Amino acid sequence: MLERWKSRARLLKREAYAVYLAAKDPRTPWYVKALIFLVAAHTFSPIDLIPDFIPILGYLDDLIITPGGLWLAVKLIPPEVLEEARREAAGKSWEGGAGYAGAAVILLLWVLILAGLIKFIFEMERRSP
Repeated sequence: MLERWKSRARLLKREAYAVYLAAKDPRTPWYVKALIFLVAAHTFSPIDLIPDFIPILGYLDDLIITPGGLWLAVKLIPPEVLEEARREAAGKSWEGGAGYAGAAVILLLWVLILAGLIKFIFEMERRSP
């Protein structure tokens, strides 16, 4: 049973790497690249849409958005691009995460969203009678 889980984890890791490689390909449509970025941002962000301390729902978003987004990206990537990316992913091992640059982009995105939300709240307060 443990070997089966390890095998599935390796396949998922390789598929995620193939999707990453396909996102870098110029033949992949921009909206698929945007989807892949949003799924990665959600997956690796320390800020959850639904906090994990909320029973069941806190983990439900992680269990649905990441695999569902990956599945949808695989369906939307042009087949020839995905096949090339899968061949390349099978020949290499993935070295790790996005690094400091990726973390900085995700952090900046969340800061911008938070700043926009704060500005919106202050504008609403100023306009109320």
